[in-house]
Amino acid sequence: MTSTTTTWAYPSSAHGSRRAGVPPRGGAATLRLTRRGRLVLVLLVVAVALLAVRAGVAVAGAPGEPVEVRVHVVTAGETLWGHAQQLAGPGDDVRDVVARLAELNGLSSSGLVTGQRLLLPVEP
Repeated sequence: MTSTTTTWAYPSSAHGSRRAGVPPRGGAATLRLTRRGRLVLVLLVVAVALLAVRAGVAVAGAPGEPVEVRVHVVTAGETLWGHAQQLAGPGDDVRDVVARLAELNGLSSSGLVTGQRLLLPVEP
């Protein structure tokens, strides 16, 4: 059986001699991480994994009951309060009905504009 020995020849340097048996920088040296380097690498992998998991997640509230609605075109003088009074049942607070109508229609205020399409729940 033959054995092979590798000898490294280093050019002389003004910075002193190099350690014997250490390959030059361009050689096939293995990567060695310090304890801190390994910790940073592990934390980076965990952070990327958590971001990848969260990227495909969508969170929604509980589904509400479906509401049958009709489309109403607002005419001059109509108010959300007036529609809420018509829709409110006995014992219902008209303010709560106004809030539900605003939520149903995605309104940020209770003001209506002539020609606006309004979704109104169908009365039972």
